[in-house]
Amino acid sequence: MTANGLAVVVLWSALLLRNRPDELTPMSLARIPIEGIGLVLLVLFLSGRLTRAPSVVAVVVGVPLGVLTVLKVLEIGFFGVLDRPFNVVTDRGQLRSAVSFLVVSYGAVVGSAVTVGAVLMAVALLVGLPLAVGQVARLVQRRPAPSVVVVTILAMTWSAAAVAGAHAAPREPVAAWDTVQFATREMKDSTRALAARRRFDAAVRADAYRAPGSADLAGLRGKDVLLVFVESYGRVAVTGSASQKVQTVLDADTRQLKAVGFGARSAYLTSPTFGGVSWLAHATLQSGVWVDNQSSYDRLLSGHRTSLASAFGRAGWRTAAVLPSDRAPWPEGQAYYGFDRVYDSSDLGYAGPSFGFSSMPDQYALQAFQRIEAMDTSAAPLMAEIDLASSHGPWAPQPTMVGWDRLGDGSVFDAIHARAQTAAALWSHRDRVPAAYMTSIEYSLTALLGFIEKYGNDKLVVIMLGDHQPATIVSGFGGNRDVPVSVLARDPQVLARISGWGWQDGLRPHAGAPVWRMDAFRDRFLAAYSGPSVQVAGEGK
Repeated sequence: MTANGLAVVVLWSALLLRNRPDELTPMSLARIPIEGIGLVLLVLFLSGRLTRAPSVVAVVVGVPLGVLTVLKVLEIGFFGVLDRPFNVVTDRGQLRSAVSFLVVSYGAVVGSAVTVGAVLMAVALLVGLPLAVGQVARLVQRRPAPSVVVVTILAMTWSAAAVAGAHAAPREPVAAWDTVQFATREMKDSTRALAARRRFDAAVRADAYRAPGSADLAGLRGKDVLLVFVESYGRVAVTGSASQKVQTVLDADTRQLKAVGFGARSAYLTSPTFGGVSWLAHATLQSGVWVDNQSSYDRLLSGHRTSLASAFGRAGWRTAAVLPSDRAPWPEGQAYYGFDRVYDSSDLGYAGPSFGFSSMPDQYALQAFQRIEAMDTSAAPLMAEIDLASSHGPWAPQPTMVGWDRLGDGSVFDAIHARAQTAAALWSHRDRVPAAYMTSIEYSLTALLGFIEKYGNDKLVVIMLGDHQPATIVSGFGGNRDVPVSVLARDPQVLARISGWGWQDGLRPHAGAPVWRMDAFRDRFLAAYSGPSVQVAGEGK
């Protein structure tokens, strides 16, 4: 292919590149970009006035086009995992997290290779597109007469297709102006993000529970309260035919826990995130404000808004965060959230292998928590957040349950890890990934509910919920953001406090269960469990 032909193909492809992976089809290139027509007309106009018109156009058009194309590629990645566009104002900090996920889940070699490849692609686009624009501009300048004929035909075809509403394929209008639309949307999104930042700061300041005595949590006095996030535990895990095994686990454990005195109430919360970035959901639930991007998260943690953990701490609880897969210190856990202790992967005594992203199986993490912190009857009651990660993507390799008395230091999982399917093997057959996700959720729920059944007592209250739906390979595009949430307790007074919420009985919320935004939970929870006791139905005075 000649340099001219290659430049035309590169430019044409960049102008028609979609920003969503589900829209990347060959027919998306069988359209006419209005921007290409405009480029030719611009060169023809400037050629009689500037001898260096191609160089000027290469800079004025090619550089912005290179930047926009890099942003499109970023959005393909964001839509592919998080089902939302990339925002240059709020999301830049998440790129580092994406690199960390690749390194931890697939190894340093793969993570580094993908990172280097992404950087080289960005450089190639930022350099190559101006070169392609300049090459096309020189072609038009050298051959103005044929260029006029071609651009006239394209312009007439574009106009006719626009009037007729002609499509090369469904959702593929022949008359395309994708790059103009994308640039306009990017500018509008950035402007909206700046306005949303101001609204977010105002919401953080409007804290109904800022005062020390505003939440006495009398309804939980003497209880050990565990806030347990199950990674990627989304609505898709409990609805539809593919979720049958998870439904069976939830229904069976509802019966088993009821047999030992535990009741449960369940509903859905709408998460601020999808497919990943779990800490946004954790911050939203704890703070009672909508934290849907990294910029808002950073701003929240630099402030003083009351978290659930700090509210419990002020009311007399000792507080702890258990982060089995965190591999570095988390100073914000104490500085903002108010946890007395933060346990990461180095504090739990695990000597077994990592399972993908997860540093240790959930079953081991839960028993280590029990051993180190949980049921110390001589100490003040405990409030703890536990972030389980065995159901974190890439959903391979996966652990399996072992006897609780065989866990030891975790080396029992060496043999299980050796037999488990690798992430590379799983993702080489992408059609198997949804089933692997469901198996991972089944494992995490079995571990958590088995822990409650084995170690739970009259003092224990558990809030069990997901942080977000799994990535689009499981959940699809454009789905909801709902996650299941359950409150479990043996004391009937605890569940009586939330009888007005309308949540459903048992661990599995059904289709008609209430749905709240996740940022509504903090205030409703603190209000429900503060103040005078309530009468349990059927009890006498």
